[in-house]
Amino acid sequence: MSSRSPDEFRLGVRPYDRGSGGTERDGGCGGTGGGAGAGAGTGAGVGAGDPGAAHGSSARTGEPDDPHELLHRARRLSAHGHPKAGSAWERAAVALRRAGGSLTPGDHADALDATALDCRGAAGPAAGPLFFRAADLHEQAGQRGKALVSRARALVAGPEVGATACARLTELCGRATALHAIGQADAAETATVHLLRGRARADLLDTAPDPAAEADALRAELTRLISFAAPHRADPAVVGVLADTRALLGRITAPDDPAAALVHLRAALAEHRAGDLPWPATPHELLLAAVLRATGAHEEARALLRAALAAGAPDAPLRAADRALLCLALARTVEVDGGPGRTATGAREEEEMLALLAEGVRHADGPVEDVHVGAVARLRLGVALAERGRYGEASELLARALDGFAAESDAAARVRVRAWLAQCALGLGEPAGAAREYALAAAEAGRWDERRHREELSHRTAYALALAGSPERAVREWRGLSEAAGAGGTVDPGAPTETETATSATSATATATSATSAPATATAQPATEPESESESESAAGGGSGVGGPWQGVYDLPEPFGPPGRYQMNVYGEVGGAWPWATTAPGTRVQGCV
Repeated sequence: MSSRSPDEFRLGVRPYDRGSGGTERDGGCGGTGGGAGAGAGTGAGVGAGDPGAAHGSSARTGEPDDPHELLHRARRLSAHGHPKAGSAWERAAVALRRAGGSLTPGDHADALDATALDCRGAAGPAAGPLFFRAADLHEQAGQRGKALVSRARALVAGPEVGATACARLTELCGRATALHAIGQADAAETATVHLLRGRARADLLDTAPDPAAEADALRAELTRLISFAAPHRADPAVVGVLADTRALLGRITAPDDPAAALVHLRAALAEHRAGDLPWPATPHELLLAAVLRATGAHEEARALLRAALAAGAPDAPLRAADRALLCLALARTVEVDGGPGRTATGAREEEEMLALLAEGVRHADGPVEDVHVGAVARLRLGVALAERGRYGEASELLARALDGFAAESDAAARVRVRAWLAQCALGLGEPAGAAREYALAAAEAGRWDERRHREELSHRTAYALALAGSPERAVREWRGLSEAAGAGGTVDPGAPTETETATSATSATATATSATSAPATATAQPATEPESESESESAAGGGSGVGGPWQGVYDLPEPFGPPGRYQMNVYGEVGGAWPWATTAPGTRVQGCV
């Protein structure tokens, strides 16, 4: 039997990593993500040393040459949920083929599991079919417990885990419990199936008729799961399950009781260390740091994230995707006293924040490109540069960020990106370009129930058009822009009317006239108008209207807030557990637990 199934050929996915054992690999679908990283693994410990590095190693790679040694090593790594299991299976499969052999169905299934566990970013959709194929092979090999785990992982890896998937997971939990009772599924397999169902339930908490009551029920279920697994902790495969279960318990506790969440999350990291797991526990660290920020422990959060970025065992280095997330979270943590746009950082913190955001962009653009995380990093870095008057650099970053926010749920991010692009255009002396971005942002915001943002962006549109010409032209061009932005060439129903725009244009004229007659320095910084008509009149009589960023941009809906009370965002924050949480539309970022 070939070690590569037709599924992988159709999907264009490499079944196992071809990289060397001592280097970080971040491309395609390869080695497992472990229990914490991939969100579906049993992830348990193998110690800092390589459990399979045995005798007969080659001088060049330090790896065994004999195919049977390689196979033994791959089985050990896979059993422990090690991140290098995928690469170990690839080497074993190649060595077996050269020796005229092939993988058995059970080994092939383990290899496919390892491959699917590491499918991230653009490769994410390949995971489900690989898990289902692995489940079939496990069944052929008589590994009924492993087959249930693979089927549960396939359901969780699907594009959307809804009520139907949850019902199927509940059925799998019942089968796992029954198999465990007759000795055909071990404790780690049984606990993993239950943990995966718990994750699916957690993702659906915000859609429940009574989310708080459902969260209480899930917390009780996870507590029972810990009680079931704890007596079996002598099995190294159970330790990762315990760590992941405690982390999930902390996640769904954070919105209601941050102090209790801290206890659970610290216990999760303690379990990870107790199992002597050599790979990073990035999701756990992100969650813990976020709750520390929410409770005011900024120094501890910074120390935790800096240590996470500095750590990295040679046997399991920090992945580029995880490094990008840690960089974003640490940059967020460095921003103290009030949240985005209202920071009180010193020069050293400013420098660190900019460096972290730039590093986050670089790592998000790695071989396994996470478009969403990269877009968040570019928006954050673009805003930071625009606030410091570096409009050209900021515009390039923001334009690329816009490409990454294509989903319907990204509306808040698109509005903020366009508002900052407009701000940069004003700073570069391009009011017509600013008007276009403000107009498109206003049309997007017109779909929200909150009308204030639409009106403010409409006023900014008229103001920028008045800078570029006249109030009459502002009305005429805004009408054309609003029609172009509407679906099918019609005016968006939420877009400002011509009368509204005419009023905005009239009220903005005085400020615009003052700005255009200001000294030449006016084009080097963004033109801003006051927040009300009375202030506009005052500015028109005695000020240039030129200063720092338009303050209203900070009042736009926070684009990176958790999409629900019990969901985790790109920074590790869970709804209600962070100081500047809002009820505005949020953005779920791919790659989060």
